[in-house]
Amino acid sequence: MNATTRNARRFSANALQPVQMKEFARRRRQLMRSMGEGGIAVVPSSPVRVRNHDVEYPYRQDSDFLYLTGFTEPGAVAVLVPGRPQGEYVLFCRERDPVMETWHGRRAGQEGAVQRFGADDSFPIADLDDILPGLLEDRERVYATLGRDPEFDKKLMGWVNLLKEQARSGVHPPHEFVSLEYLLHDMRLFKSRYEIKTMREAGAISTRAHMRAMKACRPGMMEYEIEAELLYEFRRAGTEPAYPSIVGGGDNGCILHYTENDAPLNDGDLLLIDAGCEVQGYASDITRTFPVGGRFSPAQRELYEVVLEAQHAAIGQVVPGNHWNDPHSAAVKVLTKGLVSLGLLKGRTAQLIKDGAYRQFYMHRTGHWLGLDVHDVGDYKLDDQWRLLERGMVMTVEPGLYVAAGIRGVPKRFQGIGIRIEDDVLVTSKGHDVLTKHCPKDPEEIEALVGTA
Repeated sequence: MNATTRNARRFSANALQPVQMKEFARRRRQLMRSMGEGGIAVVPSSPVRVRNHDVEYPYRQDSDFLYLTGFTEPGAVAVLVPGRPQGEYVLFCRERDPVMETWHGRRAGQEGAVQRFGADDSFPIADLDDILPGLLEDRERVYATLGRDPEFDKKLMGWVNLLKEQARSGVHPPHEFVSLEYLLHDMRLFKSRYEIKTMREAGAISTRAHMRAMKACRPGMMEYEIEAELLYEFRRAGTEPAYPSIVGGGDNGCILHYTENDAPLNDGDLLLIDAGCEVQGYASDITRTFPVGGRFSPAQRELYEVVLEAQHAAIGQVVPGNHWNDPHSAAVKVLTKGLVSLGLLKGRTAQLIKDGAYRQFYMHRTGHWLGLDVHDVGDYKLDDQWRLLERGMVMTVEPGLYVAAGIRGVPKRFQGIGIRIEDDVLVTSKGHDVLTKHCPKDPEEIEALVGTA
């Protein structure tokens, strides 16, 4: 890995790469065209969150702010003012401060905001109260995300009300608030070439992490030891986990959002790992399930092959023009038929699906949008109809079966088995591309890998 590649994986206080600068400028132009010259967008950064006493959580930038700016510092506000002669992109951020930078790290400052992050104009965040009302003046509509940061919402309302109080002096305040998500989140749903390349890289790193975990796994280890293998691979690539890793052995694999990761791994059990890193904020999301001891039992193999067949069927439905729900319907059909053939359900497949009988063993949807957020933004329905899949959308496909221990009427050999297989899938012009296709999921390939480190 050369220095340019390594540095491009993460944003920093130093600078955006030229290709990144162009990408963010393109996004801002697209949003401002949709807003029109009468609009103004005001987007705050995420606040710093306190973990306990004087210790803060690791900082993660607000996804909307990150999408438009690539700026990862807290204490910032981006303002987009279409048609402003002095420059349409204004970034308020912290000033350079040698003392604070000695304690907490480098800042871009106003000069860096312009030269290294593409702002047309930049002011100290301390001057926001003095300058922002003037930017709001004579604008018809304010585009903002209300409800996410109540403290900032209160300030924004205060600036608008201040202008209203000056109406008799000829000041023209905005007269309408418009949800920024309406425009911005639809933009985020369709990934550019740059975004797809970044997500493909996140998938490749996460694939290496899953393979490392498979190779390291042996009976008697603890779940957190396997989690450490994942985190090592993420960090050595200069990335962060996109979400808390799920590492569930045996019956823990039947808990959908299990994150304790503190139980021993027993020979004869399966291990379900749901983990992915994020690159420049873009998430990957992979789930694999494999035998702790390196060999599937007959019952485990039977259930696993049903889930794998369901995933293949679902991925086959990820093509332009299909509905968002088509992959889920395909997965449910295969899973229900499989449950009937194995004796876990009794009846006609069509009626069982209609009655939702499969939900005892498969209680979640087959996927979600993926991007800067793991459960990414974007409507799943338009006008109360499932959305059509289009080129540039990225989604997960993740069917599963969960047969918890102690379920009445279920053969003992199936109990305590949780299986999920998840990949990240891009909708292309003619079909789909599985961004995480190199992560092993064929049973023979998995068995040949587990415990070989």
